[in-house]
Amino acid sequence: MKNSTQLSDFILGAYFDGGTFRYLYFTIVMSLYVFIFGSNLLLIVVICVNRSLHEPMYMFLCSLFVNELYGSTGLFPFLLLQILSDVHTVSAPLCFLQVFSVYSYGSIEFLNLAVMSYDRYLAICCPLQYNELMTSNKVTKLIVAIWSPPLLVNFLTLPLIVPLKRCGNIINKVYCDNHSIVKLACSDTTLNNIYGLTVSALSVFGPLIVILYTYTRILKVCFSGSKQTRQKAVSTCTPHLASLLNFSFGACFEILQSRFNMNSSPNMLRIFLSLYFLTCPPIFNPLMYGLNLSKIRVTCKNLISGPTPQNQRCLSRLSHPTDRTRTRRWG
Repeated sequence: MKNSTQLSDFILGAYFDGGTFRYLYFTIVMSLYVFIFGSNLLLIVVICVNRSLHEPMYMFLCSLFVNELYGSTGLFPFLLLQILSDVHTVSAPLCFLQVFSVYSYGSIEFLNLAVMSYDRYLAICCPLQYNELMTSNKVTKLIVAIWSPPLLVNFLTLPLIVPLKRCGNIINKVYCDNHSIVKLACSDTTLNNIYGLTVSALSVFGPLIVILYTYTRILKVCFSGSKQTRQKAVSTCTPHLASLLNFSFGACFEILQSRFNMNSSPNMLRIFLSLYFLTCPPIFNPLMYGLNLSKIRVTCKNLISGPTPQNQRCLSRLSHPTDRTRTRRWG
């Protein structure tokens, strides 16, 4: 029988000696974090301070951008410290905190995208009833529903992994994750495995059912509707679909990597793909929505470079009462 103990720290085994290149890696990662923090914070401020953007779709986008800040902040400061460190250890409490932030970020992201698909479904399939169905009270409840269950479920994970007696302390990743810690345990982990699989299934298949249903209905309307209807549906759904596919790719690889042995893959590839769902969506989403949604794009230009007559006319046209209903329905 292996000796078990309650180890006070973990060793992250995926790091390698970068030599003098560590400062280059540090600069690249720092630049990415500054861009993520700045771009997402800019869009949050733009949406919050402009009353013309206080509409359901933009409120869900604001929630998405807040989650990008939350997830990246749970990873990047930690990553920057580890890049410059000679010994890649992390204290157990900090490791458990990172497990909570990383997993809750992923759950919130997917649930937020599912709610956004529901919002697009109502806007496209029920345009005349949209304002009655998507009230400000309902938007508030949906945002609470996006954040509360993932935070609660992932908080309840901690009492299952913190008391585990561990026979080792080496995690073969660049950050802490739940499954890697459970695999180090000497004691029975049946409850952890059942809870983990149940939570993973609900976190994935719950939002997935909503997304598949809403897009099935949207496609039905597109095929049976006019050319103008199809064009509007494509323009309003393209950024959301791109965000969804981008996040799903990274999340799927992370789930597969945590459940199966990927040691035969190159170390750099495993590091890149394991970080994908924590780095690419926070970079990709503000660019996608900031460039594609005209109201956000024009407001950002006014905020950064100051209002110009052309931008003012464009923003006035987008906020005109007769256009506002159309903007609210179609984004």
